[in-house]
Amino acid sequence: MNLLMATNTFSPYVGGLVRSIEAFTSEFRRRGHRVLVVAPAYPGSPKKEAGVVRIPSIRRFNGSDFSIGLPIPGFLYHALEDFRPEIVHSHHPYVLGDMALRISASRNIPLVFTHHTMYEMMAHYVVGDSPAMRRFVVELSTGYANLCDRVIAPSGSTARILRERGVTAPIGVIPTGVNPERFRRGDRDGFRAEMGIPAGAFVVGHVGRLGPEKNLGFLVQAVTGFLAVHRTARFLVVGAGPSEAEIRDRFERCGMTGRLHYAGVLRDGKLADAYHAMDVFAFSSRNETQGMVLTEAMASGVPVVAVDAPGVREAVEDGRNGFLLSEMSLPAFTDALLRASRLPPADFHRMREAARETSLRYSIHRCAEDALRLYENVLEERSRGRVARIKPWARRIGQERMLWRNRALAAVAALSSRRGMEDAGAAVR
Repeated sequence: MNLLMATNTFSPYVGGLVRSIEAFTSEFRRRGHRVLVVAPAYPGSPKKEAGVVRIPSIRRFNGSDFSIGLPIPGFLYHALEDFRPEIVHSHHPYVLGDMALRISASRNIPLVFTHHTMYEMMAHYVVGDSPAMRRFVVELSTGYANLCDRVIAPSGSTARILRERGVTAPIGVIPTGVNPERFRRGDRDGFRAEMGIPAGAFVVGHVGRLGPEKNLGFLVQAVTGFLAVHRTARFLVVGAGPSEAEIRDRFERCGMTGRLHYAGVLRDGKLADAYHAMDVFAFSSRNETQGMVLTEAMASGVPVVAVDAPGVREAVEDGRNGFLLSEMSLPAFTDALLRASRLPPADFHRMREAARETSLRYSIHRCAEDALRLYENVLEERSRGRVARIKPWARRIGQERMLWRNRALAAVAALSSRRGMEDAGAAVR
């Protein structure tokens, strides 16, 4: 198959979504399929990349570290003519996601959309973040999903949420795959020595984008509470983002600066080394559709302490491969870290092995196979359902109308929500 991937984020930007696209793309190509990735240009992007087309972009959008691709009409024409995609796979419901929808319509090929994140939780990166803006984002992504042939949810709990929000398009549950072999081994002692972490210290670790949407304020409070009791423990952070300063400031105010080890962004072997340097993985985000870092940690044999949330509860089994907290409580999270640090060696070993066993359910080989089967089903359905011959320009105009209708409906819903809140405020006053 010829598969076109459209994404608003891609390397050299580092994040779970990027690693997901890279993992699936690599596995598809390994199986003999052709993949073309369409992504924004980033500072430092290679000048020549096999199987990647870069779109001119707005860099550092709204002061963030994101680049937003500009869907310039006709920019991709020659690349599409050469590649001749059979499936378009969109990874965002806006910007290059809109471009994916237009390509699907003009070439009369199926569109698949992976709902990677709860987009309303990212609204703080948009000018005018507000409850109305978050409602707009929810309605926009829901309407976009209903314009697609198939929607992929990375977890069953995410699929249920999408259904509750009004997604009527068929939904397939396919997790983001992890390569267990890549994380099976790592240089625990070497990485600890490099970071200045004592060999025998109990290390709480975290990997991910350091942004407000990850609930890091809560996590850091819980970890510093744990470190206050466990005097020799350390905290290892891997990642980058706007919340880094907040993390450092909290540790400084607690007099624990020397117990925070910040590794920055890591990839490949170094990332595996970092996971192996941890004793437990701490995670408090509540807006994940899966949380790829959870399965990476487990593939490295690291138990997880996490707050119960969609996309998390499928992976973390309380008392077996970690501790899953039913509520977001600082004392409960701190206590779970303490329980992990005090487990007898035999029990801790069993928890580590259970974590590795769990990660096998998320093997990229299995997940890629499920995705390819979904593509084949969509192509077969499209082939059976094809009726009249419609000119490409007519399909394009029809899809453009649907796009604008979706935006308009989302805007109306957001405005209605805002008026409702204003009316409620006036009634209280």
